[in-house]
Amino acid sequence: MEKIELRACEDFAALERMAARCWHSAYDGLLGEKQVAYMLQKFQSAPAMGEQVRAQGYTYYFILCGERLVGYCGLQGQGKDLFLSKLYLAEEERGKGIGQAALSLVAEEARRRGAQRVYLTVNKHNARAVRAYEKFGFVFEKAQRTPIGEGYYMDDLVYAYRLLR
Repeated sequence: MEKIELRACEDFAALERMAARCWHSAYDGLLGEKQVAYMLQKFQSAPAMGEQVRAQGYTYYFILCGERLVGYCGLQGQGKDLFLSKLYLAEEERGKGIGQAALSLVAEEARRRGAQRVYLTVNKHNARAVRAYEKFGFVFEKAQRTPIGEGYYMDDLVYAYRLLR
């Protein structure tokens, strides 16, 4: 496998295009196209991501395999925690070990920032992602259901990865 790299990105229009590509392939079958479109507009549109960076301390990264753009992730520092808000790969890149390599880079970034753990939320029906996180060493903490507007909810599992010093 080619070298995997996280490259900081503030090209929110390009991130929005990548998000749409990844989310529709990952979630249309789980949530339906209407809810996916709503969530993309609310959380992963260029204006939404720009606001997350400016006001909420998020950092977005493109995930590159060699020079090929294969996905993206979003991180938010929260004191001794690093919230892995997003980690998505293009459909054709899944199952190749890229996600595990990207998680290693996220853990490195968390250590660099002085975090003690990385945590994330994952849709409880997204079995492929749950398996990938558990394979890396993330441990289930709790289930949560969060209203996001328009009658929609995020029905998630919270997982955490404790960093070893």
